[in-house]
Amino acid sequence: MSTSQPVRPEQARIEPVADSDAVRGRFGGRPDRVLNVSRTMARNPDLFTPWSDLARYLAMEGRIPARERELVILRIGWRARAVYEFGQHTLFGRRAGLDDDEIKAVTQELDSGPWNEGERDLLLMADELYDDDCVTDATWQRLAGRWDPAQLVELVTLAGFYRMVSSTLNTLGVQLDEGVPGWP
Repeated sequence: MSTSQPVRPEQARIEPVADSDAVRGRFGGRPDRVLNVSRTMARNPDLFTPWSDLARYLAMEGRIPARERELVILRIGWRARAVYEFGQHTLFGRRAGLDDDEIKAVTQELDSGPWNEGERDLLLMADELYDDDCVTDATWQRLAGRWDPAQLVELVTLAGFYRMVSSTLNTLGVQLDEGVPGWP
C-alpha cells in the first residue's frame, strides 16, 4: 500500500446546496445541520433519497455492530484516500468505541495493529474488496464462521457502498465539515 497522498480537488467541484426540498424533507427543515456530503448529493434530488436511505440503513440500522462497521468504513476510506470519509467516520468510530490509536492503526499494515482475529478479518476483507473486488476463499471461510448470511451480504455491501461514496467524495471535492478531523 502506498502512503503517498494522491492529488484531490482543493475545493468543491459542485457546491453543496444551501437548502432544498429534498434536504428539508429528509432533515426536518434543518439544512444547517446537514453534512456537506448530503448537501452535495441533494444536487440530484432523484438520487438523493435512495442514496440516503441506503446510507442510513448501513450506518445506523444494519445488522453489523457499530465498532465492526466503522472499522470497515474507515479502512475503505483510508484505502480510497477519501479524507472526508475518513474524517466523518473518525467521529462515528469514536462513538462506536474506537480509540484514536485504533483509528490510526486502521491506516497501517494489518500485522501492526491491535486487532483481534475477527477485526483483522474485517480489515482484510475491506483490503481484498478494494484491491480485487472479491473476498478470497480463506478470508470468506473465517468470516462465514462468525457472521450469518444476512450479515455477510451486508458486510460486502457496506464495503462496496463506502467505496462508491469515497469515489464520489474525492471526485466532487466535497470539503470537510467544520470540526471534522482529517488524517490521523
